[in-house]
Amino acid sequence: MVGILAVAVTGWAQTGAFQGSASSGPPTDQTISLSLDEALKMGLHYNLGAIASQQDSQRAKGEGIAVRSELFPNLSGGLREDVQQIDFASYGFKLKFPPSLGINFPNIVGPFNYFDLRAYLTQRVADMQSIRSYQSSREGQRAADFSAADAREIVVYVVTAAYLQVLAESARVDSVRVQVASAQAIAQQASDRFMAGLSAKIDMTRSQVELQTQEQRLTEEQANYEKQKIALGRLIGLSPGQVFILADKIPYAPLENITLDQALIMASQNRSDLKASEAQWRAAEFARKAAVAERFPTLGIVADYGVIGINPPNSHGTFSVSGQLLFPIWAGGHSGGDIIAADATLKQRRAEYESTRSRVEADVRNAYLDLNAAAELMRVAQSRRELAKDELSQSMDRFASGVADTVEVTQAQEVVASAESDYIANLHAHNLAKASVARAIGQAEKIMRDLLRSQ
Repeated sequence: MVGILAVAVTGWAQTGAFQGSASSGPPTDQTISLSLDEALKMGLHYNLGAIASQQDSQRAKGEGIAVRSELFPNLSGGLREDVQQIDFASYGFKLKFPPSLGINFPNIVGPFNYFDLRAYLTQRVADMQSIRSYQSSREGQRAADFSAADAREIVVYVVTAAYLQVLAESARVDSVRVQVASAQAIAQQASDRFMAGLSAKIDMTRSQVELQTQEQRLTEEQANYEKQKIALGRLIGLSPGQVFILADKIPYAPLENITLDQALIMASQNRSDLKASEAQWRAAEFARKAAVAERFPTLGIVADYGVIGINPPNSHGTFSVSGQLLFPIWAGGHSGGDIIAADATLKQRRAEYESTRSRVEADVRNAYLDLNAAAELMRVAQSRRELAKDELSQSMDRFASGVADTVEVTQAQEVVASAESDYIANLHAHNLAKASVARAIGQAEKIMRDLLRSQ
């Protein structure tokens, strides 16, 4: 069960993109009390996956603005100052008149100067390729926005899973501490009985071995606990050196307010990755139309207006306006190649959308299978936990009465340790399955906190 859910975490988190974070600042000397709400807020603000997806959305927005600019008038201006001297002979003019006429035409004219201050306007009046390209970029922007929203869902899920893991490790540390205290009491009792000549030395030795075993477990669990806290801090921007404790405890509570059928409907309506895939499909459709539009004629206007003269006081206005209707005739098969490539992309995006839709349903069904299995395992684990405690209590009473030796007590201690470990693991799996349901229906950011605390 835990292994399956771990695979789900890896799949949704895209290991690498969501496992790091920007720093929220240097560590402080104070111990921070970190609630789940605070961890989620920090994750959404500092997690690298959320930051990267948001910047991807901004990048798509900028690219869309650049594409849209092709549809708007392009206005520019310029100031030109010319100083020229012309040699007519270099242009082939060799004018020679008979000396009797008294005409002397100079071969070199100038230098002379003039300036030209002018504004230029270009406007595409009818260009279907640019229009379709803009529509494609607009859908691409929507896809990027939905992907950014989906990234926030993933961050919420990953941070919640890490928070739950730290809670589970904390529970294991507390459980082993109790077992160490119990082993110490039994070891002391065994030592007292041995010193009083009421039991064999082997009973005292067994109890001391059990105590040392539990102390070793405590050391291992404490190290694991600290490692899990560091991993959680990496997700939300906390320094590895920051000391913190978890403020929330999340007990067992069955999920009863969302049925499987309701979850499937909610997922189809809310999953941002499904919406992003649909937008990418539509973007590919418009991109294909843009490729086809390469064969269409385009209509544009080119105009300019300015003043020209030898200086500003001695200048006058000039302008020109022209319309251009361009007909593509032959471009070496360029448009045909673009259409083939656009067709391939369109088919790929359509297949990806169908795959995403199937995956969304699979996510929901898998989450509910895990949830139902964990709920049933929790029922058994709760019963086994109580029975194991009762068994240990009876064994200790029997040992104190001299009816049983430490073999029976040690076995009962191991049963309690196993039952406690199973209970913690199943509680963690059940809470993680509830978090998976929130992620699977695309509502993790909205309902995660309430879903885990539902009673």
